[in-house]
Amino acid sequence: MGMQFYTSPEQIMRDRSEYARKNIARGRNVVVLSCADGVLFVAENVSTALHKLYELYDRIGFAAVGKYNELENLRTAGVRMADLRGYSYDRRDVTAASLAKAYAQTLGSIFTEQTKPFEVEICVAGVGSAPEDDELYRLTFDGSILDEPGYLAMGGQADQLVEVLKVGHDFNAPLADAFALALSALTSGGDNGSRRELTTDVMEVAMLERARPGRVFRRIEGAALEALMPIAGSASSVETDETGAFDEGPEATES
Repeated sequence: MGMQFYTSPEQIMRDRSEYARKNIARGRNVVVLSCADGVLFVAENVSTALHKLYELYDRIGFAAVGKYNELENLRTAGVRMADLRGYSYDRRDVTAASLAKAYAQTLGSIFTEQTKPFEVEICVAGVGSAPEDDELYRLTFDGSILDEPGYLAMGGQADQLVEVLKVGHDFNAPLADAFALALSALTSGGDNGSRRELTTDVMEVAMLERARPGRVFRRIEGAALEALMPIAGSASSVETDETGAFDEGPEATES
């Protein structure tokens, strides 16, 4: 679509925002929150090959929603930048804040200078020595950077999810409780306020472990993830049981 010469800059920016927003809103949700054990990432992800959650550096994680090849570009750039900075100075000089600022600059210049903005929203999270010291930065497609207070949600129903997180978030909650809250937020996005069913095969879960020295990022999958599920699922299983939601075939997970 060629841009006509009479389109005002304001209109061009508005169109770009609208375009990026609409496409990000189609993305499946990601929830990130601080708890006693570290920073927990829970993403709805139907692909087993393409990840949404990654390690950027020793104590720093990355989560994203949106267009895969674009977020993959951003992730690899972030890893390279972190490595370079750690190598040139000191590993402790690589902080979540410095990476978030660099991402904000990159996204901002892509938004203003290129015809198509990146259709992504990303989170850069750093785990601290105490839950209150964790850093959670959310970056939007235009380079805005938001310093979030212990929890955040990205993707289609982000506002709705944040309401659930706001009510239940506790910095001192253990991992199982934090996961139950994340799951409760992710399943709240059903039609007419109904709860959705989420199974482990459509979830990607990872953690920045507070107590672990050195590199703290680990994926929670397989048996470890299954072990968290029943604890989280017991509250919502009451209403889903009567409707027989558990018997739905694989197409149910594609919604």
